[in-house]
Amino acid sequence: MYTFEPDKMRFPISDGELERRWALVRAVMKEENVDILVIQNDHQYRSGMVRYFTDIGSLSNPVTVLFPIDDEMTVIANGGGYNPGQTPAYGCRGVKTRLGVPIFPTYVEELNTRDAQAVVEIIRKRGDKKVGLVRISSMLGSFYKYVTENLKDLELVEFTDQIDKIKAVKSPEEIKYVRKSAKMQDYVAAAVPTFLRPGKYEYEIRHEIRHLLSDLGSEEQLIMIGSAPMGERAGHNGHFFQNRRIEKGDQVFIMLEPNGPGGFWTELSRTWVLGEPSQDLLDVWADGVIAQAYTASLLVPGNTGAYIYEKYNEFVVKMGYEKETRIHAHGQGYDLMERPGVRGEDPMPIQLNMNIAIHPTFAKNGAYISSTDNFLVTEKGPERLHQFPQEIIVLD
Repeated sequence: MYTFEPDKMRFPISDGELERRWALVRAVMKEENVDILVIQNDHQYRSGMVRYFTDIGSLSNPVTVLFPIDDEMTVIANGGGYNPGQTPAYGCRGVKTRLGVPIFPTYVEELNTRDAQAVVEIIRKRGDKKVGLVRISSMLGSFYKYVTENLKDLELVEFTDQIDKIKAVKSPEEIKYVRKSAKMQDYVAAAVPTFLRPGKYEYEIRHEIRHLLSDLGSEEQLIMIGSAPMGERAGHNGHFFQNRRIEKGDQVFIMLEPNGPGGFWTELSRTWVLGEPSQDLLDVWADGVIAQAYTASLLVPGNTGAYIYEKYNEFVVKMGYEKETRIHAHGQGYDLMERPGVRGEDPMPIQLNMNIAIHPTFAKNGAYISSTDNFLVTEKGPERLHQFPQEIIVLD
């Protein structure tokens, strides 16, 4: 057992919260006679399963977690021996073994399956009979292929849905961190006018935003920026495409998608105008706010994402817009996107204490908007967590 040193982490979750999660998961494992869970993440915006079990975040290489029903966890990460730097001893709780193996996830077969080899060896040694695979879509293909081919005599089951149902409902401590994330984004959005001005490039605005976010406790920053003259579509642009010089009279769309202190995600988007906004832009924005409020009104326990998606599309067609074909809204927690997803394919029902991001996106007559805020499902109805004004921000 390692000595946890919370002072070396900025915003660690409490021991009690981790123990709550482990107990809930083990109870479901017991119901379904699952001996051990296999979890792997390596994506900085979707590493939430590893974080949920271990409070280890900001992954830059594959990290694998073995979660037994009757013992503490094994964590496998890139490195050597028993001292993998990505999972330091002082930051681990509920972990019995920290194993470092040289992982090189390219075409070199012997190196891109070292973590999988360790998983198979440990499970064989333990004598497990039923193995739950958690979110196989987040596992590297080489890892999944090796594990399933070399454990095919055991009972391998998909165990993602069972974990999703636990993870989607936030505890009081988790809600506290979700609120911190929304407040952080409100603060940054309010600061945008201090550095958004003609002559600056989009990437320079992004740098200013990232600096603020890091100072406020954000660990990962996804920031979409699009700018255009009035009457032209601004759009969502990733950082590689943020190379336009902003001019007087432009509209500037900014979507803040960073996680906050403690690693919990929320997202906020607004449009700033360096001059006079067109009536088309104001009208489309007003429609976006109405559409978001309508979606929020459907965040009622028992309603499924599929039902909300159907009703939303009926609503926007009556407003004169095309049906939404993307994921219209979705849960957030340790993952940028988690269940429930508001689309026809997701049957997960809305429950109290879910954190849902809603982002209607409309375009008409050259005007483009996306109105994004997070909502908490409460007994009194949906609560908008962001406090930043729902309006086009006009800068003189």
